[in-house]
Amino acid sequence: MSTRVAIYRKEFFNSAHRLHNPALSDEQNALLFGKCNYANYHGHNYELIVKITGDIDPKTGYVIDTKILSDLIKENILERFDHRNLNLDTVEFKDLNPTVENIAVVIYNILRPKLNTSLDLKITLYETERNFAEFPA
Repeated sequence: MSTRVAIYRKEFFNSAHRLHNPALSDEQNALLFGKCNYANYHGHNYELIVKITGDIDPKTGYVIDTKILSDLIKENILERFDHRNLNLDTVEFKDLNPTVENIAVVIYNILRPKLNTSLDLKITLYETERNFAEFPA
């Protein structure tokens, strides 16, 4: 019998961003991104759900110690993105449009190498109550 279980950690961070493609004209960006393209940026209260799936360790009873997972998210994601302008304050989005899809992929790519390879990782990132992305899909 498999003992694979999913464990979740929910965190929140607040960030500003502007959706903009420098290869397009200002008019094209405005048409494509609407209010999300305003020159002075806008912000979101992001809800991040990190899902870890793996076998229960018979020694600890954990898939992953949630304190370790919490610290990993805090040190690598929250301290990097919380109360930041993603376009201006982060290297990750210097040349990458900070859409909810791209932010989810970036978070995944930051956390994945820090986890045991036996664990599966899925990122769910809510930009609003109605708009969210999952990676991998």
